[in-house]
Amino acid sequence: MLLTTFTKSPVIGRVLQKPGLVEILCYSYCYVGLMTGPFYRYRTYHDWLSQIDSSVIPSWRPMLYRFRMIPIFGIFFLVVSHFFPLDYVRSNAFYERGLPFRLFYMVPIFFVFRMRFYVAWLCAECACIAAAFGAYPVTAKSRSGGGPTVQYEPLTDGEASSIAYDYETIKNIDPHGTDFCVKIKDGMRYWNMTVQWWLAQYIYKSAPFHSYIMRNAWTMLISAYWHGIHPGYYISFLTIPLCLLAEGAMESGFLKHLSPSGRLWGDWIQWFMKMRAYDYMCMGFVLLTFEDTIRYWSSIYYCIHVGAVFFFLLGTVLGIQRKWGSPKDKQGAPQNPKQQE
Repeated sequence: MLLTTFTKSPVIGRVLQKPGLVEILCYSYCYVGLMTGPFYRYRTYHDWLSQIDSSVIPSWRPMLYRFRMIPIFGIFFLVVSHFFPLDYVRSNAFYERGLPFRLFYMVPIFFVFRMRFYVAWLCAECACIAAAFGAYPVTAKSRSGGGPTVQYEPLTDGEASSIAYDYETIKNIDPHGTDFCVKIKDGMRYWNMTVQWWLAQYIYKSAPFHSYIMRNAWTMLISAYWHGIHPGYYISFLTIPLCLLAEGAMESGFLKHLSPSGRLWGDWIQWFMKMRAYDYMCMGFVLLTFEDTIRYWSSIYYCIHVGAVFFFLLGTVLGIQRKWGSPKDKQGAPQNPKQQE
């Protein structure tokens, strides 16, 4: 019996019969998701083949719902990429422009990058939905990549058309969450969601380190290798652990101690910094070569690397001060009247 991540019950977490070579090849080269994803487990593929009657599973409305933003994202991609071409960053003329322009240019580049993948992944999801691939009862509480997380009763003839379904298992992108979440770590969860699930389950949890940051660095290294061998992937992905380190230090040392109104302003500032960090890292992802990436980053003085180190040190110092308290609090602070009594 082949165990997978979910082992609460045979329905949730196990393939009841170990697949042979033919089954594995069919799963690996299934036409659904072959070119653009999303990632899915063998159990998801097996459940799709075992559907009682896929024609009664709703797919038209869910597909249109996921499709509705594709034309808008596509228009944004075409318009912005026309006015802000990536090749301009590789030209000498670009580096003759002022620092504010060079800083700004990474914003539309990352915007174009997001729009391109939003269109690709939403189209891939629509292809899955059209085939009723990844459809599970809502009661299964499925999650991206992993599938059902709670036990649900196997369907019988006549029941398939009378229950509600969702396609959370093959959901690979959340554009709103990607653009408007506050934290860097949350941004990763909303992007390429099925692959992020795989990385979390099989790379992060089995990393040969105990440190949170080292586990993330290991996961980002494997993720970079997943994408290819271009140096830009590696130096971009390996910047993420540094940003996470700074984010964690500021959260524990400063942000969580703010008042509700102060936290609101803090969240907006953190969101702005998160987007600039992803803008910065995206440049390495699209420029690909070490020389082009370093040339651009050096032209804006490695601002995100420097900023991450600064905020890490600032958050650490503030955290130490809060932990130990000021000398005045320890030596001369008046005691609580009830304690004096």
